[in-house]
Amino acid sequence: MSNAVKKTGVKKVVLAYSGGLDTSAIIPWLKETYDDCEIIAFCADVGQGEEELVGLTEKALASGASECHIVDLKEEFVADYIYPTIATGAIYEGTYLLGTSMARPIIAKAQVEVARKVGADAVCHGCTGKGNDQVRFEGCFAALAPDLKVIAPWREWEMRSREDLLDYLAERGIKTSASATKIYSRDANAWHISHEGGELEDPWNEPSKGVWTLTVAPEDAPNEAEYVSLAIKNGRVTHVNDQALSPYAALMTLNDIAAKHGVGRIDITENRLVGMKSRGCYETPGGTVMFAGLRAIEELVLDKTSRTWREQIAGQMSHLVYDGRWFTPLCKSLIAASDSLAESVNGDVVIKLYKGQATAVKKRSPNSLYSEAFATFGEDDVYDQKHAEGFIRLYSLASRIRALNTK
Repeated sequence: MSNAVKKTGVKKVVLAYSGGLDTSAIIPWLKETYDDCEIIAFCADVGQGEEELVGLTEKALASGASECHIVDLKEEFVADYIYPTIATGAIYEGTYLLGTSMARPIIAKAQVEVARKVGADAVCHGCTGKGNDQVRFEGCFAALAPDLKVIAPWREWEMRSREDLLDYLAERGIKTSASATKIYSRDANAWHISHEGGELEDPWNEPSKGVWTLTVAPEDAPNEAEYVSLAIKNGRVTHVNDQALSPYAALMTLNDIAAKHGVGRIDITENRLVGMKSRGCYETPGGTVMFAGLRAIEELVLDKTSRTWREQIAGQMSHLVYDGRWFTPLCKSLIAASDSLAESVNGDVVIKLYKGQATAVKKRSPNSLYSEAFATFGEDDVYDQKHAEGFIRLYSLASRIRALNTK
């Protein structure tokens, strides 16, 4: 490859860098492919864990990068991307809590900001041509920096496998901790961790214990339930067990509590944006608890038509986030509509954690529409049951007229 005619037109590129096998190979490939090109490594800290960041700068520089920017996005990620999304109720295909999807727009935005800061004329990502992330990143780049060239090595180079990448690095004397053994592909952030590949490529295989890394198996979880209380204001969790916490701290606290009870595991086969299906196992312990709490308060405060509208918002938002359309007018509109409904989503809820389940067992709200005086099966003085007859006649009037017209 080094003997090939080098491309021109790119002088400085910012690479979304993780330190993994793919991006470790991308740095030397960029230098060999583009004439006189400077590579700036960029890593977004979205809560993937401190161990993932140790030695990252040194590794990037050793691979050929001139700089490495590690940007702390943890609080912003939870407050400005996760919280607004879960307030809409967005769940992709009824199961997936959008952990990987929600992280991509903030990472892409920060990558563009670094590119502007260093005066780059291109951005680069390590997404494959089979996945969703290439669309998510490049959709964000198009919205935020359409003037920057986008380089996607997996769509350009001749390497096709993990073994090819390992050989490529070995030929250049670049060290990597990766091996040729086929392992899982994982993506972690504050909200979740995803697992793909390996044994999971066959949907007839039950995930082994080696798949899961964040939560304990429900059957191995404590035999006694644990209760956790949440305070919710405007559709956002503000307190955990009566302690005021930032969005990120609240999520981390709930991750620790819920993970030991096996909460938040799912095993799904989803429809990728590019057309194929993929199987993934996801662990979202704290997020599962937050969802349970938000939905419980909504049950108290949203009337029937408002609840229906919120569910419609959720459906559209789930596809929008999954498909990488965060920086669009539609996204702003959906979040604005959701925030309007969330003005009344205030209250307290107690979640019971037991053997993989997170169940709301207590809930209260100053805006509750639930009235025991009206709902009771006992004798009451506030509801005249005779009034129901007139309501039913009017409610079913169209059906009555239709039936009379057929006679």
